[in-house]
Amino acid sequence: MADESVAQRDDVVSNDDEILILVDAEDREIGSMTKARCHEGDGTLHRAFSLFVFNRAGELLVQQRSANKKLWPLHWSNSCCSHPRHGETTDEAIYRRLAEELGVRSELHFLYKFQYQARYQNVGSENEVCSVYLGVSDDEVRPNSHEIAAWRWIAAKDLEQEMRSDAESFTPWFTMEWERVRPRYRDLLGIEPAT
Repeated sequence: MADESVAQRDDVVSNDDEILILVDAEDREIGSMTKARCHEGDGTLHRAFSLFVFNRAGELLVQQRSANKKLWPLHWSNSCCSHPRHGETTDEAIYRRLAEELGVRSELHFLYKFQYQARYQNVGSENEVCSVYLGVSDDEVRPNSHEIAAWRWIAAKDLEQEMRSDAESFTPWFTMEWERVRPRYRDLLGIEPAT
């Protein structure tokens, strides 16, 4: 499917001065730090989330990250990923960010939590305890132009072909998460198998 053009939504919804939640390996809160500092060097372990939103046909909504992102600019990633802010629960953050970034609504279901660290060139790193959620939406996608360069719906088989042929075009967390999401998403979300 061809990339969809980005709608005219230009509200700024994130910045480097946001205060994120520092955690230990068990995802217990141990402090706070600005987003910019969390991503310096090898990164400081902080709380994050990743959302996988499918349509009723079983296609995944993927986004190409804005060219202005410091880490993995213009790489393709899952539907939405971000961080709860200090004083905010993850449940509050996932719905806030889904609306801010994509302009869609979906009931989101927790799937699993994992810890990972990934460095982007010499710019900085992600070092996160990340909660992964699934949802279904057929809402019109209204992406935020500060966050998203392009977006599209893609079938699992086409996504996997692209990941095999051009792995460097995808964010590392997306490829790690897709390994666990792909075998289960249809059953978990009650999406009928493609015929």
